[in-house]
Amino acid sequence: MKVIQTKIEGCWLIKPKVYQDSRGYFYESFQKERFEQATQLSFNPIQDNEAYSTYGVIRGLHFQKEPFAQAKLVRALKGMILDVVVDLRKNSKTHGAVVTSELSQENKEQLFVPKGCAHGYAVLSPDAVVFYKTDAYYHPQTEGGILYNDPGLNIDWRIPEKDKILSEKDTLWKSFKNSIQ
Repeated sequence: MKVIQTKIEGCWLIKPKVYQDSRGYFYESFQKERFEQATQLSFNPIQDNEAYSTYGVIRGLHFQKEPFAQAKLVRALKGMILDVVVDLRKNSKTHGAVVTSELSQENKEQLFVPKGCAHGYAVLSPDAVVFYKTDAYYHPQTEGGILYNDPGLNIDWRIPEKDKILSEKDTLWKSFKNSIQ
């Protein structure tokens, strides 16, 4: 496993070692001890989530407020997504930074999203299945979000405007500057 620090403090891109032969492939998608040794982070997942979406769907940018903030380990089991992370932590050296990464069934890469960051993704393939582990349970009362098209963040979701599909909730979040964290 190769672990690469992104420009957001505590946000890691994980490239697994994939073993392929005539039968198919095998890889460890998560191994707690190796992950923690490589990142110097403690991650104790307690919930797995899976979402199916079609081309043009944008989910996010979502986060949970303390004391129920979540760290996530995200991957695409099918298709390709543009995964997006925004650092909301006011005391972080990387506050306001944005990281994007293509995650796909082909590259099998994963993105670790630390607590205190907003997360979202856009489906770039005809459809996608996204799977992620979290280290805290979902609490709707502490859910927050950042407007996906906030001009201050200038995120290129790589989906033409006419093809974007969003929930009503995701079109109503406040800008990064006006969000409550």
